[in-house]
Amino acid sequence: MVEPKVTQEKDLEPNWNWDRPIPSPGRMAVDFEERVNFRRLHKYRVARARQALANSSMGAILCFDNNNIRYLTSSVIGEWSRDKICRYSLFTGNSDPYLWDFGSAAAHHRLNMPWIENDHLFAGMLGLRGSVAEDAGLFKSAAKEIADILKKEGVADMPLGVDVMEPPMFFALQAEGITVVDAQQVILDARQIKSMDEITLLNTAASMVDGAYQVIADSLKPGVRENEMVAIANKFLYDNGSDDVEAINAVSGERCSPHPHNFTDRMYRPGDQAFFDVIQSYMGYRTCYYRTLNVGSKTQGQVDAYKQAREWIDNAIALVRPGMTTDKLAAVWPSAQEFGFENEMEAFGLQFGHGLGMALHERPIISRLTSFDNPFELKEGMVFALETYCPASDGSGAARIEEEIVVTKDGYRIITLFPAQELFVANAY
Repeated sequence: MVEPKVTQEKDLEPNWNWDRPIPSPGRMAVDFEERVNFRRLHKYRVARARQALANSSMGAILCFDNNNIRYLTSSVIGEWSRDKICRYSLFTGNSDPYLWDFGSAAAHHRLNMPWIENDHLFAGMLGLRGSVAEDAGLFKSAAKEIADILKKEGVADMPLGVDVMEPPMFFALQAEGITVVDAQQVILDARQIKSMDEITLLNTAASMVDGAYQVIADSLKPGVRENEMVAIANKFLYDNGSDDVEAINAVSGERCSPHPHNFTDRMYRPGDQAFFDVIQSYMGYRTCYYRTLNVGSKTQGQVDAYKQAREWIDNAIALVRPGMTTDKLAAVWPSAQEFGFENEMEAFGLQFGHGLGMALHERPIISRLTSFDNPFELKEGMVFALETYCPASDGSGAARIEEEIVVTKDGYRIITLFPAQELFVANAY
């Protein structure tokens, strides 16, 4: 049995300092002030994962989800890999994480990732979601390699947790005598409390979207189309350091109700109500950041809808503090029927809260659909988004507002700062 590494308390110390504003530093490395310490960030994340694994019945976790791989290994090779299930990482808690990466990326890592031992970095390829058939034997050889490592590290007789995988890999692991169980809850346990390095990255990501909204506000005029606004925002974000613009919803006019969660080539017209959601990441840490802007003018129905959406979100924000539970937040929001939907499943995601981190949806999830039966306690260091939606009573649009919130020791901080207390009119006539 390999002697497990002991998790030191300092490895789990989130290093919060709520007496000062949350930093939003520049993106350069400098010698004259402390910014994000990426090696400290890596040690913190591995320590959190090691502790979560130790608290479970599992001997190891095997990750194919890109977010979990980056959390464990501080590695990334590009967004093209996100849906390929071509990279994977194994963590027993007894040594560095093991990483299998796409072809030459493994050789690159051995030269450029000194925080993981070279003998833990391999090239690996399973089948690219069936493009290479199971008969080629890649799943079988990978499962045997994993089984050998589990034996070497003394955890082969314990369940192996997995987040997501292709069925042939599941069968290949079973053929090696490995008991496979769900690891997603364990890794989410690790990821739910953020260090100040993580919160700083989330705050920096939000600051980039602050800027994107200024560009959107300056450009939002009749004759411009939804897809053009998406392109403008994409350019701004990539110019300013985004590593993945996952999606931008741009919804306007008659498309606002019900919410379609996309964008089209619709042209903006005078008086349109328009809302946007910017989902992007900086150094792997994501935003989910809605704002509603009117084109040139506004109607009373649009103003009333915005006021109602603002009231709903403010009522929820006011409750945020350590020890509060998610059912209490969900209770201040209207039922689905109160804003035009048949049931809570149909209205899911409109009056909504969700954790933010390396994934768009982490813990906690806050919704009338789930939170009453499965309440979740808020804790210091959690970061999540709250979002509300209200259609205009005169059919002229709908309001959508979202704020990203950090749970502090005695309350909260809002890190989404583009003006949203009142309905914003862009380029007013």
